[in-house]
Amino acid sequence: MIAALPASAPVTPPCASAVHTAVVPAWARAGFSAKRPRMPLALGRSGRIVAIVFGHPLLSPPAKTRSNKILWVAHPQPNGYTTLRITAQRMTGTKAVGKPVQRTVAGGPGPSIVDLPAPGCWRLTLRWAGRADQVDLAYARRS
Repeated sequence: MIAALPASAPVTPPCASAVHTAVVPAWARAGFSAKRPRMPLALGRSGRIVAIVFGHPLLSPPAKTRSNKILWVAHPQPNGYTTLRITAQRMTGTKAVGKPVQRTVAGGPGPSIVDLPAPGCWRLTLRWAGRADQVDLAYARRS
């Protein structure tokens, strides 16, 4: 008789910022004048949202001369008004560090300023219009 293998627990990937400069996905280009705009961005793990990072690199504490501006674009776009709810957890590899923080973007997904309380890798869980996705973003220490 062959013994069954134990069911494995879901593997949590280590936190690693996925921000890279690339062509913005076709479904997220509304408002850009270039045909194939290139921007720092991070696609959500499930591909339901993209973070287009205008304030690159993101800084903690935030800079005095510019913002940590992120344009969130959902795919597909939600119908009507919704709120984007963000739960951000600072991570070291696969381990949570400190308490999670909450942010909201009224009318989101859309333009936002997302300031987080410490530098490091942050895992953002995003919820809007009955959908959810997750993205890791690095916040550098402001010098």
